Amino acid sequence: METMTANLEGERFQSGAEKYAAYLETPEGRLRTDLAFANVREFFRADRDSLQALDVGGGAGAVAIRLARLGIHVTLLDPSREMLDIATRASKDAGIADKITLKHGDAAELQKFFAVHSFDLIICHNVLEYVSDPDAVLRICARLMRDSSSVLSVLVRNRAGEVFKSAILAGDLDDAEKNLTAESVKETLYGGRSRLFSPDTLQVLLKAASLEEMAMRGVRVVSDYLPAKVNLDDKYDRIFQLDRALGSRSEFAAVARYTHCLARRMSFVEDRG
Repeated sequence: METMTANLEGERFQSGAEKYAAYLETPEGRLRTDLAFANVREFFRADRDSLQALDVGGGAGAVAIRLARLGIHVTLLDPSREMLDIATRASKDAGIADKITLKHGDAAELQKFFAVHSFDLIICHNVLEYVSDPDAVLRICARLMRDSSSVLSVLVRNRAGEVFKSAILAGDLDDAEKNLTAESVKETLYGGRSRLFSPDTLQVLLKAASLEEMAMRGVRVVSDYLPAKVNLDDKYDRIFQLDRALGSRSEFAAVARYTHCLARRMSFVEDRG
């Protein structure tokens, strides 16, 4: 989870920040962050001055720090004070603390914290799985985007990936069949429930929020299912390149562990102000 924002079972994300930070250093955690960030860089050009980004549920600051290194000012919102403490230390160690503003709060409070049309880029990675009203969060994000050139990056857990995980990794065919229609699954890091999405359902949510898809990509298409003889650390760069190539092709992206959508506001929303 690139976020520690939760309304469904919020208390589980208020502690255990060090455990999450450790996960980010694993090959799986690094791949999720690296692949998603590569997609963002492809569709968002950091070639203008005074760009403003919002990282919703930004956790330990992995994405915020990368954006700040590009010269973007980033506001990181997260409900976990432990996470914000880690992000504070990480931003200071990286020498870009002046580029990151940390704010304590969750995704349901976005409209309370920020003015409309404030951000050129909004990161919403693994947030919608845990909030009580994903539709409302996306609608607010759309209002916070500066104009139709702004980009929203949404990363969610893909239902098809959970089917493959159960069948291939666990060899649990009953669980795989159940996940075909499951609304949520038990996630392993904290043990709570995580909402599942398909690319189609995500597109419906985006459209309802007056957002249009720029690209739909898969994240971690094959890396989770490689045999034990493949060392993820030793082959990291090769795996990254393969996963990125597969993630850009719809037939493979459809079964990735995560679905990544880059979206922008529909032009008529901008005209209405």
